Parts: sequence; C-alpha cells; structure tokens
Amino acid sequence: MKLLVCIKQVPDLESRFKPDAAGIWYNETDLAFRMNEYDEYAVEQAILLREKLGEEAELTVLSIGPDRVVEALKKSLAMGCDNAVHIQDPAASSKDPWQIASAIAAYATDKGFDIIFTGMQSQDRGSAQVGVIVAELLGFACTTTIVGFDYDNGTVIAKRELEGGIKGVVRMKTPALVTCQMGLNIPRYPTLPNIMKAKKKEIVTIPVADLLTEAPLATTISFHPPAKKGGGIVLEGDVGDLVEKVIAILKDKTAVLR
Repeated sequence: MKLLVCIKQVPDLESRFKPDAAGIWYNETDLAFRMNEYDEYAVEQAILLREKLGEEAELTVLSIGPDRVVEALKKSLAMGCDNAVHIQDPAASSKDPWQIASAIAAYATDKGFDIIFTGMQSQDRGSAQVGVIVAELLGFACTTTIVGFDYDNGTVIAKRELEGGIKGVVRMKTPALVTCQMGLNIPRYPTLPNIMKAKKKEIVTIPVADLLTEAPLATTISFHPPAKKGGGIVLEGDVGDLVEKVIAILKDKTAVLR
C-alpha cells in the first residue's frame, strides 16, 4: 500500500511579519520557518497508519518550495516517513492553490497512491483549497477537516468536526484523500536515533518546471498589514476612583452620557 503526505513549511507565528518590497508576500529576511501545524497532524496520522500496516505500506512525504523546505522534510523522515520528495520551487509563495495542487497531482498521478494526507489549510495563506483540488484532479474520494481516522481493508472511516460541536462520520473506498486538523492526534517528537536514521533516507529533488504547466487562476495584487488604530487607555487605582475616571472619559470623549 502506498501512502503520501503533503506538507508545507510556513513562517513561525511568533515571527515579526512585514510585506516584501513588491507588496505581494512576506519579507522573509528575518523570519523563522517551521512545518505547518495542520500538516503535523497529517504526518502523524500517516505514520500511525504506516505502523499499523507494517511492511506492506510505504510512506512518502512531499513538499514544494525553496531549499529551506528540506528541513521540514527531514523532520517528517525522522518522525517515521520512509522517503521524501522535494519539488524545488524558489518562487512557491507566488503560486496560487491551483498551481500547487496541479504540481502535486502531476507527481502523484502515476505513482499508485492509495491514501493521501494533507493539512486542513496552511497557516500563511489559509486557502484550504490545495487538498481538495488534488483529490479532484486525481479522481480520489475526499473528506476534509477530520478529527478521527481509521482504515480497514480498503475503506477509510473518517470523523469530521461540523458546526456546533456535531460530528459526522464518512466512509470512503480508496483511493482517497483526507485533510487533517487539530484534535486528530498528538504529533510525536523525533527521537535522536530516528533523526540519525533520517539522514540516510532519500530525498528526491524534482524541479517544479518538470511538473507544472498550469497558469494561475488567482493572483495576489496587494498584501499589507491592517490599518493602525488609536491606542487604548489603561486605568489603574481603586475601584471607586476608576468609576469616576471612566465616567469622566465617557462624558469627555463620547456622547454616551450627554
């Protein structure tokens, strides 16, 4: 059985963000990068299935991006993936979801994958489109935002989180694709022995031009932070004094008490 998990390397959310000179993406100069959080759940679920199936399964991890994404691939290998594919694209951030999904589908189309795992969405672009487009291009059954997963004899049983805390259960025959979200599992930390083993695992590099022939369907024309608003007022002191201060401010700055 052949499994594929797709990951993305994204800026760490603790980084300081600012638009680049072109005004269409982040300035990456001072950013730290990490594996997309939702993709970590996808990797963990793929590894759990790989461990359940044993030697009959092979798990490949794939990522699109510049040279730095190799670090995310190495982490996935250290977690338990068998091999890795790096679709090398220094300009991946300028690609729209249609192009990213098309490149993944072009790679996967003749590989015979039975199940593909992706994150629900990326933390930088947040489109939640890539996984479902890949499924459509490959003709795979698909379900999204799963918080429970099981596999039995060619059937995927997935639990989905719906609105209002309601859960839905979906059954799909393979080949199938699922997008994963928080609550599905607890991603493991790579151990030192597995980190050392990962160094011996193969990472295949493929130029994106060998896979992508599609033009973008959407183009980013502006990328900017929200407009700055006026600062707030912090009041300190006893409750009685604070009440008087609040009333004075409301009379002076608003029409609430007029």
